[in-house]
Amino acid sequence: MGHGTHEVDFQTYQCRPGTLIRARPGQAVRYGGQPGLDAVLLAWDADLLTGLGPDVDEPAGRTHWQLAGEDEDAVISEVSQLVVDRQRHVDGGRTADLLRHQLAVLLLRLDLLPGGRYEPPASYAESVTFHRLRRELERTYRRTRRAEDYAERLGCSVRTLTRACLAATGRSAKQVIDDRVALQAMRLLAATDRSVAEIGRQLGFPEPTNFGRFFQRQVGRTPGAFRADRGRPAAAHLPGQRPPTPAGPPAVGIGRPTLARASDQDV
Repeated sequence: MGHGTHEVDFQTYQCRPGTLIRARPGQAVRYGGQPGLDAVLLAWDADLLTGLGPDVDEPAGRTHWQLAGEDEDAVISEVSQLVVDRQRHVDGGRTADLLRHQLAVLLLRLDLLPGGRYEPPASYAESVTFHRLRRELERTYRRTRRAEDYAERLGCSVRTLTRACLAATGRSAKQVIDDRVALQAMRLLAATDRSVAEIGRQLGFPEPTNFGRFFQRQVGRTPGAFRADRGRPAAAHLPGQRPPTPAGPPAVGIGRPTLARASDQDV
């Protein structure tokens, strides 16, 4: 209910009735905090849905939907039922199983919405190659930014890798790799108090000057200027941490996942 904004990975989304936003592990989140904006927040551990179908390990995908009609009704119904069942039933194995399956149904509905996953590139082979690169990037971007290394790991040529990236994103393989490193740098600068030099070393830049030049080329600002411009720190669910819950009304705990009613200052 209400109107406002919500930011995920430095992109601002306009929110109004029917808005759905999905943030994934590792993404930086800034809650809008506009008076009158009211939402339900749902968070869960990554391993909660193992074996139930939804690909919760997908490193990226669509973040924002403006739901309407039957899609809006179905999603609201699924979320509302999660809230009701948590409040009605005591904690226990059966309750946990019920909520796990309800969450799986909700995420499957999102996958079936238009654009719920990456739109397929020009061919199935290119789609598979790009998907494999995204997964390999999550494991390796701190150690190498060479397209040749990723092509070798995936058993294909740099030309094949670049063709798949161009089909999926319009950017070359090297640009996709550098984009991922720059995104992580922005996340760490916005959501932690680590020094610029420490962040650079974590991302594979032994020398701060090299990291600074890379960041300036990718983002258009120095790391220090980017951090200063951010002002209020973003919340971030970095690997190994639980998703953040905004300050304000207490979460309605369901073990894993967690539901919270967020309103006014904490959205």
